[in-house]
Amino acid sequence: VQLQASGGGLVQAGGSLRLSCAASGRTFSSYVMGWFRQAPGKKREFVAAIGWSGGSAYYVDSVKGRFTISRDNAKNTVYLQMNSLKPEDTAVYYCAADRSNFYTPNVGDYDYWGQGTLVTVSS
Repeated sequence: VQLQASGGGLVQAGGSLRLSCAASGRTFSSYVMGWFRQAPGKKREFVAAIGWSGGSAYYVDSVKGRFTISRDNAKNTVYLQMNSLKPEDTAVYYCAADRSNFYTPNVGDYDYWGQGTLVTVSS
């Protein structure tokens, strides 16, 4: 599986962005998909994950109520809608796929990673 993230950019605090992650391969619909982020000098951290059907979604507390993860299995794409952005959301955002089909927030449990897209939120 190859993952291609896009949609990052520069936005003012309070603004919105939508990230997309396009996946290759016919087994996309069976994977748990996740979004992670890594700020300069910090470890990569979990942001959100979504089950294979899109019926279950999980978020880190700091983005609950502001970010929404979704997926379109017909398009092999997962999205991250980010609203009410804050300067502390600035990071490189990565999408990832987990073959196990069980939700996990752990970086090491994901099998495939995209290249990352930079989100910069100015104050």
